Amino acid sequence: MKPRFGYGVVLLLIVSTYVLALFAERRWVVTVLLTVQTATVWQSLRVARARPGLRVAGAVVFVLALAAGLASALRIGPLTGIAFSAAAVLYLLAPIAIVRDLGRRERVDLQTMLGALAAYLLIGMAFAFSYECLAAIQSGPLFGERGDPPLSEALFFSFVTVTTTGYGDLVPAGNPAQTIAVFEALTGQLFLVTAVAKVVENWRPRNWTRGSSTGDDASPREVR
Repeated sequence: MKPRFGYGVVLLLIVSTYVLALFAERRWVVTVLLTVQTATVWQSLRVARARPGLRVAGAVVFVLALAAGLASALRIGPLTGIAFSAAAVLYLLAPIAIVRDLGRRERVDLQTMLGALAAYLLIGMAFAFSYECLAAIQSGPLFGERGDPPLSEALFFSFVTVTTTGYGDLVPAGNPAQTIAVFEALTGQLFLVTAVAKVVENWRPRNWTRGSSTGDDASPREVR
C-alpha cells in the first residue's frame, strides 16, 4: 500500500530543511536541522518502499549524525565535520531508494514527477553538506579568498554546480573540493538525462494507450 501523500511530503520536508540551513550559523540549529533531515530521509525511504537494509543503514548514520550534531552544539569543533559528512550520507541514501522506486513505475504520474524532483534536490543538498564537511576538516579555506562558506552559501554553490549553471562567483581553491564539484556536475547531468528518458519512455496522455508495434495498431488508440 502506497503512502497517501507520497513525495509531496518529502518535498515539504526538503524545503523545511533548506530554510533551517539558512540559519545554521547557530550551532544548536545544526541539531534541529539533522532531526528534520532524518525525517526527510525516513519519509523518502518509506514512500520509495526501500529495502530493510537501506533503512537500517539510514538509522545507523542518523545516530552518528545526531551524536555529532549534539557535540557541535556544545562547541566540540572537530565533530562538526563528522556531523556534516553524516548528513551528506543520509541525503545520498534517499535518492538511491527514490530512483529505484521510479524505475518500477509503469507510467508517469504526479508522484513520479514529484519523486524525480525530490531526488534531484536531495542530491544537491547532499553535496552541499559535503562541502561544509570539507570546510570544517581541511586546513585551508574552501573558496580561497572568499574563505569557508556558511551552509546557505554552500547550498547555493551546490545547486549552481549540479545544474551546471556556473556563475563563477564561488570557486573551490583546490582539491578535493574541485574534484567533488566536477563529480557533482556529472551526477546532475546524468540524473537529468536518466529522468528525462524515464519520462519520455513511460509518458502516456490520459486518453490514449500504447498500440502494438506492427500494422495499423502501431498508432495510439483512444480509450472508450
